[in-house]
Amino acid sequence: MRIGIEAQRIFRKNKHGMDYVVLQEILEIQKMDTENEYFIFVKPGEDHCVKSTENVHVVEIACPSYPLWEQWALPRAAKKAKVDILHCTSNTAPIWCNIPLVLTLHDIIFLEPRDKQNKSLYQNLGWFYRRLDVPRILDKCRRIITVSNFEMENIINKLNIPRERMAMIYNGYNEWFKPINNCDLPKAISQKLTANDYFFFLGNTDPKKNTERTLVAYSKYLSQSSIKRKLLMADLDTNYLNDIITRNGIENTREKIVMPGYIVNSDLPFIYNNAFAFLYTSLRESFGIPLLEAMACGTPVITSNTSSMPEIGGADAILVNPESSNEITSMMLRLETDESFYQEQKTIGLERAKLFSWKKTTEQLLQLYQEVYQELSK
Repeated sequence: MRIGIEAQRIFRKNKHGMDYVVLQEILEIQKMDTENEYFIFVKPGEDHCVKSTENVHVVEIACPSYPLWEQWALPRAAKKAKVDILHCTSNTAPIWCNIPLVLTLHDIIFLEPRDKQNKSLYQNLGWFYRRLDVPRILDKCRRIITVSNFEMENIINKLNIPRERMAMIYNGYNEWFKPINNCDLPKAISQKLTANDYFFFLGNTDPKKNTERTLVAYSKYLSQSSIKRKLLMADLDTNYLNDIITRNGIENTREKIVMPGYIVNSDLPFIYNNAFAFLYTSLRESFGIPLLEAMACGTPVITSNTSSMPEIGGADAILVNPESSNEITSMMLRLETDESFYQEQKTIGLERAKLFSWKKTTEQLLQLYQEVYQELSK
């Protein structure tokens, strides 16, 4: 087989969820498959995190914008490489392309009712582009992959996709997310924090991340806790944070929040391991890789009882109503005051994480490529 894989953004320095998924799949393919030929289509960038091997060829395509790269440059490069199948990995794909497509549709949040409070230009442009693109490509896809049973049923029901054209493949997590004894925090963070004295929250300006309610819950925690642990928040805009604090009158949080900016993935294992607990209180996730990463490090997680999070975290995870700041606060305090409950959650997370790996993810992906190729050969 000659397989093309769209991985436009994996060379950018500040990667996010979908970038890491396809990156790990490519790295596993390089370990597992030496027979078939792969063409990895990327946009030039600083972080050359994948190197070409004998049967895996990295093809850099320079183009000024995401839509132009995907709609014009990508199909031209894939045609030149004579690929049998083109796998587009980040929700969208070229509308005019005569190569059989496989699409990873991580979620359809962009087709659901929208929170009008989102003022991020980048996120709004992405939302608009996906709404234009996705309805026009679905009928052209030989397979549509998604990342949880929750999301698969959501896609089937809302977009009327025949079940036989759908595939559910769970994400994994990197093997360096594991318990590490006596590990040091990154220098930029260790100046303000010490081990076990902070909660960790990965949030941003996207309303689905539930940053505002989580901060309100943290304020309530501070007013009731005798320990008053700090809150480490990654990759959040300071002005956005200040607006939340002022709007909700939660000035007691201001001196307790530590904001180091973007955290590179290689630092995350040390941050999870040193955290007292991880807050993953999103309103809506199609999978939730950080949930797995924290559990694999043995860090107790407070997560949501909505969308895919109960499916990934398991029935014994700490599941709260993310729209109730009181529930979030209650569980923060329980972890702090109930040692047996705290230790139980560490064990539950470690065992749950064993069910997932990038190796399992990629084995299923390679099987799907083979199935599609055989169908095309008939």
